Amino acid sequence: MSERQDAYIETEGGTLYASVWGGSPEARTPIVLLHDSLGSVALWRDFPARLAAQTGLPVIAYDRAGFGQSSARTDGLALDFISAEAPTSLSAVLQHFAVDKVILFGHSVGGGMAVSAAAQWPQRVLAVITESAQAFVEDRTLQGIQEARTRFADPAQLARLAKYHGNDLQQARWVLSAWIDTWLSPSFAHWSLAPMLERLVCPVLALHGDLDEFGSLAHPRMIASLPAAFPGQGESRMLAQCGHVPHREQADQVMREAREFLLRRGLI
Repeated sequence: MSERQDAYIETEGGTLYASVWGGSPEARTPIVLLHDSLGSVALWRDFPARLAAQTGLPVIAYDRAGFGQSSARTDGLALDFISAEAPTSLSAVLQHFAVDKVILFGHSVGGGMAVSAAAQWPQRVLAVITESAQAFVEDRTLQGIQEARTRFADPAQLARLAKYHGNDLQQARWVLSAWIDTWLSPSFAHWSLAPMLERLVCPVLALHGDLDEFGSLAHPRMIASLPAAFPGQGESRMLAQCGHVPHREQADQVMREAREFLLRRGLI
């Protein structure tokens, strides 16, 4: 497995925790992982190290503000939190590691953040890989979140989540609220990645499980469609018998798809 180095990055909004595998990201274009709505560096488990070994590229993962080992938050998420990630926390992480060009890999809402960052930084983001990403607010997504809210009413489930967010029940409650309250808010109902997808110029691979409880295959199809001005830049892959966390459920297949995509695009 690739050697891991950890960092604590001071920003105006607090401290961000980050890790890097596979050597210095200054020498080679790194892959940056963007976690899901309940995620953290720890929840990627051994995937970053294996991805670094498979691709030969450094892999960076970080805890967004309010998550994992980053500074806790008490405020709610702004409705533009997906597009706002690039100029705030992601920018600070890249600056800390002296990274100019980057490949982004985003899981679930992290996939939306990856697409949004690529749209905002067309000269900086060389490729995007999304995994189980949402491109709009779908009934299936809302139903999955409502069912999750019921599950997390169990104190044992909340305590399990807290292990990955500073062993702090209060922080775990904030993480849950940031996810559930934002996505179920009527004010968020018309959110869509479409404006960002229209601005994309880099290649994109959209991975999605056919059993994903938080989104249908309409999402990867939309992400891979891209603007008509850039035919062939978008690809999608359906993962059979796979749910919402392919990098845990079918890690070998995800790494194989990622590596082959980056090879086809001349990035490794």
